[in-house]
Amino acid sequence: MSKGYRKIYLNKRFFGALFTLVLLFALGYPFPWMYNLAKITLLILSILLVTDILWLRFSKGTIDIRRNAPARFSMGDDNPMSVTLSNTFPYKIHYELIEELPFQFQKRDFSLKGDLRAGQHITRDYLLKPLSRGAYHFGQSNVYVTGSIKLISLRIKANNEQVIPVYPSFISMRQFELMSISNRLEELGIKRIRRLGQHSDFDQIREYVPGDDSRIVNWKATARKASLMVNQYQDERSQQVISLIDMGRVMEMPFNGMSLLDYAINASLVISNIAMLKHDRAGLITFSKQIHSLLPAERRGGHLQRIMDVLYNQQTNFMESSYEALYATVTAKIKQRSLLILYTNFEGLPSWRRQLPYLKKLAAKHLLLVVFFENTEIGQIVNRRSTCIEEVYINTIARKFMHDKKVIVNELKRAGILALLSPPEGLSVNLINKYLEIKARELI
Repeated sequence: MSKGYRKIYLNKRFFGALFTLVLLFALGYPFPWMYNLAKITLLILSILLVTDILWLRFSKGTIDIRRNAPARFSMGDDNPMSVTLSNTFPYKIHYELIEELPFQFQKRDFSLKGDLRAGQHITRDYLLKPLSRGAYHFGQSNVYVTGSIKLISLRIKANNEQVIPVYPSFISMRQFELMSISNRLEELGIKRIRRLGQHSDFDQIREYVPGDDSRIVNWKATARKASLMVNQYQDERSQQVISLIDMGRVMEMPFNGMSLLDYAINASLVISNIAMLKHDRAGLITFSKQIHSLLPAERRGGHLQRIMDVLYNQQTNFMESSYEALYATVTAKIKQRSLLILYTNFEGLPSWRRQLPYLKKLAAKHLLLVVFFENTEIGQIVNRRSTCIEEVYINTIARKFMHDKKVIVNELKRAGILALLSPPEGLSVNLINKYLEIKARELI
């Protein structure tokens, strides 16, 4: 909140009146009667200007400004922001709120306008969608106040500069978490996958929700409670789910304002949370030319926050990734057979074949799932009708890129490695479906 900084500015209406005054004086040369009109206009304008200055500058009142911001932002999501304005002037004013937003948003014309009665409080809400992780510096909130004459504006500035960190998408993570707890993941596109066998331990009795298997209805509890109750089961033993995130140059490719690395980080946070809800242990390794971070697989309290803190600071260094270093680290640090989810990208067969020997070595000791990205823009080119020779060439090259991706998927499967080719925006949903399928088939 601030009442401090106050400064007078001339408005557009004043400059319009000044232009009219100059024009009248100019026309007073050929038309003397207009010269007298110009003098009268000058007198009226001077009186109104002085009145407006005295009214705004020296009246007892101000605009109290309070910015309401979250402690952190969620990357790739709409984050709510608001500013509360309180009018202590003894009269109605018109205001224009200008926020000094971080440069990452590239918004240089952000303003909110409205009217405030004497003594009125108002909260203006807006949404911000950060597309990269890091620290976002907010400048000061500025309010330009005009009275009923509107010749001048009084600038009131709040000393409310602050820095808000942008974390991986915890809003999406919570959305998936809530849907998972309420057994409503189907609404987000998560498939209900029938579990093979009955290798589960009893967990608790809960109320029936639409979509539950009728075979798990607990009829005795239903009779006691007079409402439908079902048994809930959990897996017999927890498994390790390790996210391996490639931070090399191939992950810097942009899509809808976010890099592939950011999509991978968001998805790894979501799958780590879902895995822990399913009683598995989640871990993390990030790498490029060398290993950048390593979090052992755990499920204890606070572990998800540690994962978020590590992911917050991860940035690509545009280097070629070393799968040899990754294999050596996994071999040395992960002794138990685990589900390894490798987030990377292959745009051509040569780069993929260079890494295939290391992928086979990882798959020999662990269950390896390779997640890479489908280029939807190339798909749009393929589906577009060609009208000239140049477009035919472009279409042919695009088809080759798409064919190479399919070849990579097929050859990974032949090598006994699971593969997930997904568009960036659908990665989290597709990855959860794949994880649930792996759990249902008891591959780990």
